Amino acid sequence: MLDFRKTKFATSAAAYKQYPTTRFPEVAIVGRSNVGKSSLLNMLCEQKNLARVSKTPGRTQLINFFTIDERAYLVDLPGYGYADVPESIQSQWDTMMHDYLAKREQLLGLLLLLDIRRTPSEHDMMMFDWCMERELPVLIILTKSDKVGRNEAFNQLHKLAKIFNTSPKQFIQTSVIKKTGVTELRESLNDLFDDFFAIQNEIDIATQN
Repeated sequence: MLDFRKTKFATSAAAYKQYPTTRFPEVAIVGRSNVGKSSLLNMLCEQKNLARVSKTPGRTQLINFFTIDERAYLVDLPGYGYADVPESIQSQWDTMMHDYLAKREQLLGLLLLLDIRRTPSEHDMMMFDWCMERELPVLIILTKSDKVGRNEAFNQLHKLAKIFNTSPKQFIQTSVIKKTGVTELRESLNDLFDDFFAIQNEIDIATQN
């Protein structure tokens, strides 16, 4: 089990050749600009300034790698869908994300962040479908749940489950303000990473015999 409080910034990359060369397993964080990726990452790791939080959407222009417990990575990908970003920069982001998602062998799964108040965008649906096609685990994180009442949150959860044609159990409601959802998120991430470590341990034992 990983201690997410022992998470550190490792490096930023604009191209595949700049990615870390260690073979740590990775989970990537994706979502539209201003969905709250940096804030969620800081809450998850109990650090105020681990990831830079900007009030201006579209500021994350690189792929940021964070080491967890010196055993794994969380990877913050650039946000998508912000209209005020120049087309040339958006194209650059698209290339970076495609190269990472298509080529990164140690990618275990994705955290797809959605603002609970909003209808999923075309990019959100494309990202989810991409994971389904590749049988890659994806956990949908509903951010800013403090902005809606309990009944509205319940109704929105089941509405989104129908849109994605998946179980409500695949969603985690979070609030950085109220610090909710962090325990469930850590448990889900640890399940992903622990499965990898268990399989890797079996491979190591088999190769030694």
